[in-house]
Amino acid sequence: MTASGQGRGAMVGIAFKITSVLVFLVMSSLLKASPDIPAGELVFFRSFFGIFPVIGFLGWTGQLRDGLKSNNVVGQVWRGLVGTFSMGCGFFALTRLPLPESVTINYGAPLLIVVLSALFLHERVRLYRWSAVIVGLVGVVVIAWPQLTLFSGGGLGNSAALGVLAAFGAAGFSAIAQLLVRQLITTERSATIVLYFLISSSIISLVTVPFGWALPTPTEAALLVGAGIAGGIAQILLTESYRHADMSVVAPFEYTSLVFSVIIGLVFFGDVPTWFTLIGGVIVVGSGLFIIYREHRLGLDRSRVREVVTPQG
Repeated sequence: MTASGQGRGAMVGIAFKITSVLVFLVMSSLLKASPDIPAGELVFFRSFFGIFPVIGFLGWTGQLRDGLKSNNVVGQVWRGLVGTFSMGCGFFALTRLPLPESVTINYGAPLLIVVLSALFLHERVRLYRWSAVIVGLVGVVVIAWPQLTLFSGGGLGNSAALGVLAAFGAAGFSAIAQLLVRQLITTERSATIVLYFLISSSIISLVTVPFGWALPTPTEAALLVGAGIAGGIAQILLTESYRHADMSVVAPFEYTSLVFSVIIGLVFFGDVPTWFTLIGGVIVVGSGLFIIYREHRLGLDRSRVREVVTPQG
């Protein structure tokens, strides 16, 4: 492919990525607009109605039959279980925190992936990335600090503090889920992973029915169905972004969600971002971008090594 062709492909990939980020935020906003619906019920609507656009896309592209074939059903179930916990915690946080804070705390997931990769996958992590992780986690604490009133006598029983703890849990489970995806991707198609996750999370979320689901009003039902459809569309857009450009190219644009979330939160929910959110957000985003840069550089170095050691034709 020519340089101009690669450039156009990268621009298309970036456009898909930014659009997916925006649609995911639309999904989150629709869920946030239904604060009286339990988190487990939110997970069900997001997952179940997200299946339909994914199935439609797979059918349109002729991948539906292959998408239903899995070589690692047990791995898919584990990924679905962990991902459902992450989604549930994230949706609970979404209904308890301003949108910018909820989104920004979730940026801690890529930082935790570095830690978990070193501990469980025995990946070699050098001083630069460890430093970035530590700085980034400090940024997450800065964002959460005003809500963590434990040290100011308020305790952790208030709604916002519980939301922060749920957001931390969502980031932790998300990091574990992404490690499971790394293992699945070696034997499974991306479409299969997405489809099995939506199906499994729809089923797993039904376990929360005995703990009390609320009957949504017609307006709430429309919002919840719309959130599920938006989530499915966003997942398709995200997948397409990686089809047109390398992950290292499009990954930094995940952080456009900080800007979008501030705008959406301010316009639709009256959420005015605090200085803690803005300063902590800059720290976390900077750390995340540095980790992406280091991963990209290490990938280039590994490619050069392979070129040297691989016999030429």
